[in-house]
Amino acid sequence: MFDQGKSGGNYLRPDRPRKPVRRAGFYAERLSQAARLIAAFSVKYGVLGFQLARKFVFSLSGQLLILTALFIAIVEAVIVIPSLASDHERWLLDRVRQAELVSQSIDVAQNNAVSKEVSNQLRRSAGVLYLAVEINGESYRLYDSRVGVPEEVLDLRQSHKNLWHDILYLWAPWNTFMGRSDRLIHVVAQPKVRGGQEIEIVVRAEPLKTYLKSSLGSMLRVSLSISFLAGFLVFIGLSVFVVRPIRQLTKSIVRFKSNPEDATAAPRPSGRPDEIGQIEREMASMQEEVRQALRSRARLAALGQAVSKINHDLRNMLTAAQMASDRLANSADPTVAKALPRLERALDRAVSLAQNVLTYGKSDEQTPQIQIVRLKELAEAAAEDAGLATEGVRFVSRVAKGFNLEVDPEQLHRILVNLMRNARQAIELQPNRKVRGRVTLTAIKTSEEVLLIVSDNGPGIPEKLREKLFQPFTSSTTPGGSGLGLAIGRELAQLHGGDVRLVSSGTEGTTFEVRLPLKP
Repeated sequence: MFDQGKSGGNYLRPDRPRKPVRRAGFYAERLSQAARLIAAFSVKYGVLGFQLARKFVFSLSGQLLILTALFIAIVEAVIVIPSLASDHERWLLDRVRQAELVSQSIDVAQNNAVSKEVSNQLRRSAGVLYLAVEINGESYRLYDSRVGVPEEVLDLRQSHKNLWHDILYLWAPWNTFMGRSDRLIHVVAQPKVRGGQEIEIVVRAEPLKTYLKSSLGSMLRVSLSISFLAGFLVFIGLSVFVVRPIRQLTKSIVRFKSNPEDATAAPRPSGRPDEIGQIEREMASMQEEVRQALRSRARLAALGQAVSKINHDLRNMLTAAQMASDRLANSADPTVAKALPRLERALDRAVSLAQNVLTYGKSDEQTPQIQIVRLKELAEAAAEDAGLATEGVRFVSRVAKGFNLEVDPEQLHRILVNLMRNARQAIELQPNRKVRGRVTLTAIKTSEEVLLIVSDNGPGIPEKLREKLFQPFTSSTTPGGSGLGLAIGRELAQLHGGDVRLVSSGTEGTTFEVRLPLKP
């Protein structure tokens, strides 16, 4: 049996109806998030698009495209304006010829007169509102009394007589375009079918305006199609044959700048015989020369480090040899006493050469420490260090006492010492010299620079040495000299923004010029 309704089991109770939950805020939040997301994407890609467009506009391709569009517009103007003026004139001349044909009806009329109805028909068939023609020396007109004849006359007989008429001829269609819809055009032309001096007609401008609009649309469609096709072909041709090679050269230059020793960064010459091909070849050659120079510089740097170390040890050895020679000076042996001066000179030259090599081998000279210097005092100190003395080769100063300039005093001292020492040594080595040696310093100040002129009355510089005068290790004519004095002097002058150059050299002496720019 089933116990109905008495057991303690659970009873199913119907759920109470729930109130609907309003989700308007939820959807509004979702819509707000979507709007923010769309706005963020719009700003992001809008900025990106603007940057890409700006980059393209300022690129060679973009400028080429702009120029192509500009040239197309110019070509359109050159084609459309005269063509439209020609269509304007042609339409009016057609009306004139029709009016001439119509005017022949007057010849066959009795007493050259027609009725009002015939006049209206003739004018409608000719498409004019007014017609005036000369017949047998008399003027006849077909007109409507309700239509006034404009005072402004378009004379087709003078459309190409001078520049002003040419301008009016080109402007006429645009005047028609901008005129009112009820505008009338009064035309005077030369008859062609019949005799006479002129024929006058008056036509409405609106049919002409409609015709010109249709003609202008046809011309624009055809000319723009041709111009855009030609411009597109020109743009593609220039992009392929000019822009792309230049872009490749630019990439090659950027790669070469980042890693000059990378041989793969060199542009591959395309073999073109034009200027682009020449640029490719010259660029490849220049980059190869730079790579070789960098390799040589690296080898020289390594060699310079090795030489510096060798020179350091060599100077220690030479110092020991000098000390030994000093002890030998006390020897009573006549043979030793005779050979000792030669040994001392050889040691002095070796020490001087080692010092010069070390000085020149420095990687870079220090930046000039500019000061206001009294040139006369500095020059006298340099002359003393260069070995110029009153009893030997003398120093002549042509520098005013108050002559000042702004330079690095130490570096200018080294420049003058090198030039004066070279002059003194050349004079002292000149055989059979009868005139006393002299080294002269002259200072000249211009509006832009200071010129220091060092001259001597020595034997001059041999012709074969003048081309390599400022190259290190090649210009010395002094036994035991290193050939570094002039190279060091020029380098120091160039650090100041100036230079050292040879002005003249001959049997009467040698003149060098030191140029130092004035400081602003």
